[in-house]
Amino acid sequence: MIDIKFLRENPDIVKQNIKNKFQEEKLPLVDEVLELDIKSREAKGKADALRAERNKISKQIGALMAQGKKEEAEATKKLVTERSAELAALEEQEKDLQERITGIMMVIPNIIDPSVPIGKDDSENVEIQKYGEPVVPEFEIPYHTEIMERFQGIDLDAAGRVAGNGFYYLMGDVARLHSAIISYARDFMIDRGFTYCIPPFMIRSNVVAGVMSFAEMDAMMYKIEGEDLYLIGTSEHSMIGKFIDTIIKEDQLPKTLTSYSPCFRKEKGAHGIEERGVYRIHQFEKQEMIVVCKPEESKLWFDRLWQNTVDLFRSLDIPVRTLECCSGDLADLKVKSIDVEAWSPRQKKYFEVGSCSNLGDAQARRLKIRVDGEKGKYYAHTLNNTVVAPPRMLIAFLENNLNADGTVNIPKVLQPYMGGKEKLQ
Repeated sequence: MIDIKFLRENPDIVKQNIKNKFQEEKLPLVDEVLELDIKSREAKGKADALRAERNKISKQIGALMAQGKKEEAEATKKLVTERSAELAALEEQEKDLQERITGIMMVIPNIIDPSVPIGKDDSENVEIQKYGEPVVPEFEIPYHTEIMERFQGIDLDAAGRVAGNGFYYLMGDVARLHSAIISYARDFMIDRGFTYCIPPFMIRSNVVAGVMSFAEMDAMMYKIEGEDLYLIGTSEHSMIGKFIDTIIKEDQLPKTLTSYSPCFRKEKGAHGIEERGVYRIHQFEKQEMIVVCKPEESKLWFDRLWQNTVDLFRSLDIPVRTLECCSGDLADLKVKSIDVEAWSPRQKKYFEVGSCSNLGDAQARRLKIRVDGEKGKYYAHTLNNTVVAPPRMLIAFLENNLNADGTVNIPKVLQPYMGGKEKLQ
């Protein structure tokens, strides 16, 4: 959510930003907010004046009573009552206007970074750099679930009977590999100075509204019936929510956390041949990283975060590339985003395995995460990035480490987490 003062002073910039995100239907919202803002400030001005007048008159009552002017005091009391009724009406009007303004401001997209390429959707994202040499072996690579089935490592049929489509049982060495990757990613991030965290797996609606757009919430979140709780779609939400309504001393920044959690997603609209298996699922586990920092340091941390994911995948001998997300592919709260994609030898192309986002002060403004600095209080910047999500990682891992004889190599860094195994047989 952008600052109302910024919108008030720069409506044309806000409108151009909306155009850059190809959301022209939101253009009228800018003028609507400006009109409501004028009315809100007028109501506030009248209320402040009336409040001052009422307080002044109230002070006269005691003096009149002390002078024995009871009738005048009673008349003054009546006047105070009238002013209080007028003030209550103005305060209700002001509250209603502010709620309407906030509702619209939650829909107007955040101002994107000038470096973000302009494009309508993810087809216009821009490749930045490749890391590692993508290889296509001479032998045919089966679909990832077929590789898992060779090790008796997955049971989709049983999961379908128990929970429906979009769920799975991982078994044996494949399940162990899944846990090994999570454990390795945890230690990888701890070694890079991040504090390990296991957060709540459910969050309240005010936290949901603070960390994501309404469109994202509807497409992703599962609501707990009868309670003000949602299952998290990513631990970023509860980790950023950890700082809701707090004032952080400037010398305590940055806050760098890495978390493990299960994640639950509706995955509305998922379709196509590559949605089979464990590409798009309703439940998975993930290692995440977040940063809460000073505004002037968010660009530095953004580059560090996506580099962490690249380095982790390269340590497992998986080729990756980075993509700059174009304006139309950015969620409304995001200032800038880079996707990390892993190489798929079977598909002969890259596919997304992580996303790094700088949200500026948008989440902090919604959640009231402030910093107490030398020059006063200000909103922090928040960033997040996927360390690793094993379902997608498993696909990349199995395809890139598969041998012609059907065995799967285990990189040295992962072997201690697999009981010393060098291969899956």
